[in-house]
This record gives sequence, structure tokens and C-alpha cells, in this order.
Amino acid sequence: MSTYRIQGATGDWEVVIGLEVHAQITTNAKLFSGASTKFGSEPNANVSLVDAAMPGMLPVPNGECIRQAVRTGMALGAEINRWSRFDRKNYFYADLPQGYQISQLYHPLVGEGSLMVEADEKAGIAAPKTIGIERIHVEQDAGKLMHDQHPTRSYVDLNRSGVALMEIVSRPDMRSPAEAGAYLRKLRSILRYVGSCDGNMEEGSMRADVNVSVRKAGEPFGTRTETKNVNSVRFVMATIEYEANRQVDVIEGGGTIVQETRLFDPDRTETRSMRSKEDAHDYRYFPDPDLLPLELSDAFLSECEASLPELPDAKRTRYETALGLSPYQAAVITADVETARWFEALLGETAVAQGKSEAEVAKTASNWLTSDLFGALNRLGVSIGDSPVTTANGAALLALVADGTLSGSLAKQVFEIMLETGDAPGRIVDERGLRQTSDTGAIEAVIADVMARNADKVAEYRGGKDKLFGFFVGQTMKAMAGKGNPAAINDLLKKALG
Repeated sequence: MSTYRIQGATGDWEVVIGLEVHAQITTNAKLFSGASTKFGSEPNANVSLVDAAMPGMLPVPNGECIRQAVRTGMALGAEINRWSRFDRKNYFYADLPQGYQISQLYHPLVGEGSLMVEADEKAGIAAPKTIGIERIHVEQDAGKLMHDQHPTRSYVDLNRSGVALMEIVSRPDMRSPAEAGAYLRKLRSILRYVGSCDGNMEEGSMRADVNVSVRKAGEPFGTRTETKNVNSVRFVMATIEYEANRQVDVIEGGGTIVQETRLFDPDRTETRSMRSKEDAHDYRYFPDPDLLPLELSDAFLSECEASLPELPDAKRTRYETALGLSPYQAAVITADVETARWFEALLGETAVAQGKSEAEVAKTASNWLTSDLFGALNRLGVSIGDSPVTTANGAALLALVADGTLSGSLAKQVFEIMLETGDAPGRIVDERGLRQTSDTGAIEAVIADVMARNADKVAEYRGGKDKLFGFFVGQTMKAMAGKGNPAAINDLLKKALG
């Protein structure tokens, strides 16, 4: 459990956090129309008559949206409600032509579930913690108002109007910014594994409403505020930090916290008041008369469950037990589904190239991935999906090291060339003459020359200065342009120096 506390004039305060995550469902069409969901289209290019609320246009549920939401619920170990219903949330705003949002208040598609965040001593999470999930309901997104296109007018873009969202509502179980950040990262990872949301917060396809209140330990929950549409993990954590401190200052200054909706200003790293927080009755919810309830069959649920992939927790456990990876490496590789897929392709190809089992090559492959390749990708500023080195070429490079063709230092040289050219390592070795020399006769000749040119140091070494051995290794490697087999050089030098 986290030990995060806000220090006030009257003592320590505990922060209570809940997140409502809006995740755009991965589909080509909107929730109730066939309009495209493509990101980055020209304003109002993806708007159907249903999205524009033309008279007589009736909504028709997109079955793929329902399927993806059910699969997400299953991945979170949540209760799937075989019977659910859509409701109308009534309010008037220019980005919602209907004058209401179709959502699910009373009978959501998915009920209670949970998500476990791992211990992270550096972040202040002392032990694994289970965060409760209250519900997941499906709803349509609103459009976007643009106030910077004209000095006296606001424009509306309805491309997002009607896009399908899952609202994933947590319990108020988090007690620190670190726990909230870990929860959000883990949730995004699971969504990406399932394929129900791409998790691209910078594009708005995943964002969080952050509920924060403070209390003295053991007291009832305080009044909460809700900060809307926070679009990065870092900003979510900053919102909690600022809002918790602000509430403590208000209470200790003799004021009271108002239940309200707030906005986060990323430039100033602060929240500011937006409007008073409405209750459910303010929206006059009622069942949508144009939509029948959803009733899920056994066959549909079975198909959803069968389609689930191996999830990150199970994959991490398998990497540790079956492949012998360290907990750290297993966690790093499984945190992102794209990385896990890349690693498994590399692992399979490496095993084939070396004629070994995956377990026998797993540590070598994971070490190279998390050190050499990750370091290079960070330097280049690209994701693993855009790696200039393919899994096949990565496996070929590891095979050349394993069979003695390349030393570790030569492999690094070849790898840098691979990053620049995308060429296969075998071709680079042949064209540039980078093959490691293991011929004992050739190495012995170089050693004899090095010793002849450094007779004084040979005498010193034989007189007891053992640290000079590294000098002779370095001189031999230099004379062989880094192509000598290090193990062979060490063995032959020991014999030659006595």
C-alpha cells in the first residue's frame, strides 16, 4: 500500500482517488452509424445523418462495439451482464446535435471487476494492490468545439460525435498519484493486448476524468472534485498532486470543498473551476425509446472469451517460469503488447537459427532486446514497431555471436550498421570483413609481436605485476583491429606470458 500523505498545518491528510477512463473502442464505424472513425480527417468529414441528428434517423447498435466492450470486461475479470440497456443523458450543447447522449446509467453492459498494480518501491507502491472496477458502460462521444478559428465565432467538428466509448469506472481505491499512474498504465496495456482500444492518449482515444478528495486517515470520504478529460498519465498524476494540495489548503483555511467539475491546465500544472458538478437527476436520464435492450447469448459470450489473447500478467508469469527471465525483464517486455509480440518473434527465430529451444536462448535474446535495441530506439526516437532492425536480422546477429563469427564488440559495430542500413548482419560481415579471427596460429603470431615490442612490460608482468595482463589483451586486440576472439586471446596470452 502507498504511504503517500499530504502534510498540512493540522497534520497529515490522505488523498482518495477514483478514475473514469473513456476509451475509444477500436472499430471502423461509430456506435450507432456507419460513419468512419478515422483520426485526423478534415472537420465534419465523418458525419452521417444519424450523427447529425436529422429527423427520422434511428440509431442501430454496432455489434463490434458491444463485442469489444464484453471482451474488455472479461479481460478485467468483470461480471458481464447478459441484459443491459441504453439510456438518454439529456443536455444541450453545440457539440451534441441530438440534445442528448446515448449512454448506460442504470443497466451497464459490464459490472464489477478488478485490476492489480504491481509493487514499485521507487514510486512508493510498497506492495501489489488490487483496484476495484465498478462498471464499464458503452456510450457515444460528443463532437469538438473550436474557438480559435475565428475572432467572433466558434466552429463545431462532429467527426467524433457518435464515436463509441467504453467508460471504465474505478472504485475510489487509489491513494497516491503513483497508484493512479500505475493503474492507468496497466489498464492501457490490457486494452492494447485485447485490441479494444489503441490507448493513444495524445490522439484523444483514451482520457481520464480524475476524481479527488482528501480526508484525515480513518475519516469518511470528503467532497470530491472531478477534473475532466486529462490526456496523459503524467498529467493525471500532476492533477492529483495539485488538487489534493489545493483541497487541503482550502479546508485548513476554513473553507469547504465544492463538488464541481474542473479542468487541468498543463502549462501551469494546475486545475481550475469549470462548473458545479451535476447529479444524475440533473440529466433526466430515461431509457432510450429507439433502442431495444441488449441480450447476450451463450454462444456470443463463448466466442468473446475464446478470442481473448494471453494477457500481460499471464505472459509475464510464463516468461519468468518457462523462459527463466528475471521479474524485471519480464515486466518490461510484457508491459506493451507490441514489444511482447516483437520479442516472441525474435525468440522463435533465434531458437531456429541456433538450433536450440526458446528457453535456451531467451536470456540472450531478452538482454539484447532490453539493452542494445531499446537503447538504440530511444536514441532514434522511434517505437519498436518502426525498428530499422527486423526480428529476423536480430536473430541472425545473435546467431553470429553464438557461433563465434562475431565477438561482442564486433557485434556492436555490425548492429550500428544494421540500424543505418537495415542490411542483414551476414551481408555486413562479408562485405566489411568484420568476421572474428579464432585461428590460434594467427593470434599467436600477433601475441609474439606484441611481446617483442614490449619486452620491458613482459619482464614486469613476470616479476609479479599481474595487472599488466589487461595491457597485453588490449594491445593484441588493437593489433588485430578488434577482430580477435577475446577468449582465445586470453588463453593464448596466459600460456605465452607464463
